[in-house]
Amino acid sequence: MKKFLALTMTLLLVLTFCVGCGGGDSGSGGGDTIKIGVFEPASGDNGAGGKQETLGIQYANKMQPTVDIGGTEYNVELVIVDNESDNSKAVTAAQNLVSQNVSIVLGSYGSGVSIAAADVFADANVPAIGVTCTNPQVTADCEQYFRICFLDPFQGTVLANYAYENGMRKAYCLSKLGDDYSVGLVNYFVEAFKALGGEVVEEQFPDKNSDFTSYVANAKKAGCDVFFSPVSTEAAALIIDQAEAQALGMPLLAGDTWDSNVITGAAKGKNVDIVVTTFYQEGGNPDFDEGIKAWFEEDSSAMTNNGGNTDLAAVTAMGYDAYFVALEAMKAAGSTDPAEILAALPSLQVSGLVCGDVSFNETGDANKTEAFVKKCNTETGEWEFLTKQSAQ
Repeated sequence: MKKFLALTMTLLLVLTFCVGCGGGDSGSGGGDTIKIGVFEPASGDNGAGGKQETLGIQYANKMQPTVDIGGTEYNVELVIVDNESDNSKAVTAAQNLVSQNVSIVLGSYGSGVSIAAADVFADANVPAIGVTCTNPQVTADCEQYFRICFLDPFQGTVLANYAYENGMRKAYCLSKLGDDYSVGLVNYFVEAFKALGGEVVEEQFPDKNSDFTSYVANAKKAGCDVFFSPVSTEAAALIIDQAEAQALGMPLLAGDTWDSNVITGAAKGKNVDIVVTTFYQEGGNPDFDEGIKAWFEEDSSAMTNNGGNTDLAAVTAMGYDAYFVALEAMKAAGSTDPAEILAALPSLQVSGLVCGDVSFNETGDANKTEAFVKKCNTETGEWEFLTKQSAQ
């Protein structure tokens, strides 16, 4: 009897193991599965933005959960990890994805964590597609990293042009010490703004800083015309509070990180003027907008991860596009092998996307030539489109 019970338990364990690790049911009725890694922050300074970028990927997967690769229909499984907005933890998160045999990776929101993880993807020869990580270093030293967004040299120039063309001649520039994104974008803005004839006052704040009183006061004291600070939404909300408290008296200018309902929520009802550059303006693709908003309404966790409302962030639209770029790369490769997908990426051209067509230059960066400029309506708490602007 003991032998019989032992044999029965062994068989049950084997069956349980097979069910848990089996061939690839991704909720679509069984069959083969291909894995896409989602390398995004769900916590830390950039957690809000990371969740919104991930939402776009998840919605795309909901809309098209399978892909035909070389005549075989695969279920697409999203393997999602939290890089915690932390460069050191990003390495572990990237290793986690590689160990789960993903064929391609999407992300991350935040250039610093993308740069930190690049060596992991390079060593494993797994292709990664950056969604909104705009610092040039992401792709500069990593042949495995591509991206679908514009870069900070371009964005910084667009922002500088906008400021100068609108009569701003002296800019206060505030970045976070050691942060690749904000430091890099400020540098590109400063270079372009000075080349136009503008004057600059620069400061940096340390990690974990939560009091921006002195920085806002310094901008006012210096007699600046614009306050440029492309920092995380967490820091931005605190800056907005101080801008209101001290009657800043000059526009707040930022890049794509401020394109968030965290910002519109913080600014609503306040006497502040906020202008940002970004990748997409709500209304640009009505079918997409309507569909994803309906999903937010239907799915309480999606609504929560979007900040509790249906306001659409550009990073969500970019996440949606990135998923379909990944599918097209797999189809072009005709393989689930990461190396073959990587080989297919340089010549890939994808049209019909929400945020515009995607093709790549020699460094793996998207050929993007325009950015959306929009302003926060502090009465309604919504973004209003101002213009499309190039770096010219």
